[in-house]
Amino acid sequence: MRWWDLERVMELEEELFPEDAWSRGMFWSELAHARGGDATRHYVVAEDGPRLVGYAGLAVVDRTGDVQTIAASRDQWGTGLGARLLTDLLTAATAFECREVLLEVRVDNARAQRLYERFGFEPIGIRKGYYQPGNVDALVMRLADPATASAATVSAATVSAATTANGEPGEPGESIEPTANTASTAHTANPANPATPSVQGTETHG
Repeated sequence: MRWWDLERVMELEEELFPEDAWSRGMFWSELAHARGGDATRHYVVAEDGPRLVGYAGLAVVDRTGDVQTIAASRDQWGTGLGARLLTDLLTAATAFECREVLLEVRVDNARAQRLYERFGFEPIGIRKGYYQPGNVDALVMRLADPATASAATVSAATVSAATTANGEPGEPGESIEPTANTASTAHTANPANPATPSVQGTETHG
């Protein structure tokens, strides 16, 4: 994801998460930490021709990865895009040498939870009223070691036709739910500080 993608990212963000969409400034803040030797963020977009159909982001603090957001346009749900996006984030987490990856997902988002479970994420707790303004609880999930994610799972999710803006394979197509949006998302409420849930929450946006 680059700054010139933000107009299309915001269109999809506001469509999928009308109640708690991230602001353009929040995305700018995240991207400011996504380049250079001291980068602590990894953001990717998926495109279908000229159209942006998904995006995802990961934050890293003290070798712990936090899925900030995963979103896929509604017409991509069920195509495996969400799995490809998540695969991209876990590959990045491995490159960052993360020992674990965390995320929050709405307790009522069974679709996203099933996706995370396929990748080995396990529930470890509940955050009451994490998603606002709906006051929906978040299920906190953890993947113990992204580097050892099942080869079979990763293989099944490997990139397909969708590609990211920087030419790398990507795949948002489900909406995992990083914020309470529901594409399959993992939106943290406060992307600038993954340890402190933001209004978005990491539910995997989308």
